[in-house]
Amino acid sequence: MRVMGFNFDKISIERFLDNIVDMKISTNIDVSDITKLDSGILKTKEELLSVKFNYTIDYQDNIAKIELTGRILLVLEPKQAKEVLKQWNDKKISDEFRIPLFNLIFRKANIKAIQLEDEMNLPIHIPLPKIGKPQGQ
Repeated sequence: MRVMGFNFDKISIERFLDNIVDMKISTNIDVSDITKLDSGILKTKEELLSVKFNYTIDYQDNIAKIELTGRILLVLEPKQAKEVLKQWNDKKISDEFRIPLFNLIFRKANIKAIQLEDEMNLPIHIPLPKIGKPQGQ
C-alpha cells in the first residue's frame, strides 16, 4: 500500500467552556467510505482507492471538540484492492489494511490537532516527550 495523496476536507475546532477541570479526552477514527477510482494516472496494473475518514477528539464533558475529515488516495495491488473493496461491502476492514491506514491517519491528523490545540489554548490530547532532571543527582 502506497499513499498517493492525503487531504483534509473539513477542519473544525470548537471550545465550549473555559473551565478545564477534571476532563477526559477521547479520540475516534471513523472510515465512512472506500471506493475504487478509475484514473489514467497509474501506468501499472495497480489500483487506486479513495478512503474517506473522520477523526474526532472530544474533550468531555462538553469542553471542546476537534473534527478532521479527509480523504486518502492509496495505491494497492489489484488482489489487495479487490479484497479491501469486497470486505468494505460488509462494512468491515481487515487488520492488515486497517492498522497501517489508522496509523497514517493518526500521524497526519495528530500533527494538525496539536497545532489547533495550541492555537485554542487546549491541553494536548496525547502525551509529548518531556525532559526532566536525572534521578539521583
